Amino acid sequence: MPASFVVHIVDDDEAVRQSLTFLLSTAGIPVRVYESATSFLGALASLQSGCLITDVRMPDMTGLELLQRLRAKDIKLPVIVITGHGDIPLAVEAMKSGAIDFIEKPFAEEAILRAVRAAEDRSKKLGRRSEEEAQVAGRLASLSERERQVLDGLVAGHANKTIAHELGISPRTVEVYRANLMTKMQAKSLSELIRIALATRTAD
Repeated sequence: MPASFVVHIVDDDEAVRQSLTFLLSTAGIPVRVYESATSFLGALASLQSGCLITDVRMPDMTGLELLQRLRAKDIKLPVIVITGHGDIPLAVEAMKSGAIDFIEKPFAEEAILRAVRAAEDRSKKLGRRSEEEAQVAGRLASLSERERQVLDGLVAGHANKTIAHELGISPRTVEVYRANLMTKMQAKSLSELIRIALATRTAD
């Protein structure tokens, strides 16, 4: 597990915090602990990448409310919730809000470690996706205004002649711009070019 991956533990029960810290530290996993959701939110500015383990029921703010706050801030941190038997409906609601797993108390050590490994895999995938999105954004930024206009026409499903008419240029010039787009966006086909363009608009 990379040193940059940190498990953030949010629980108002000191015994649970100590138990999880010992378990994860023994497994060589860096840990940071917080006694409340509020203290965790206060540390977001210096948050290290990793995952979050939170109790679903806490006095100042529940794990579900914390998860909703993180979603509102667009923080894509994999979240594992810990729940008592009577809190399972709340834990299921947390899953619907984006938690990747919930673990019942008393929890088995292997269940925690398995969930953290799954969270690490999820975090890696999110990191790769973010890197890919940044690369595509950089390619889009390199396009000239006219190239963007041609791309908009292609995404709208317009033929070269139609795009040429709308922009007041020749169909041959549209073909040149189209070839430039394929090169700059690193697309192997027109369909791939359109998929890339549509994906960036969906992300926005």
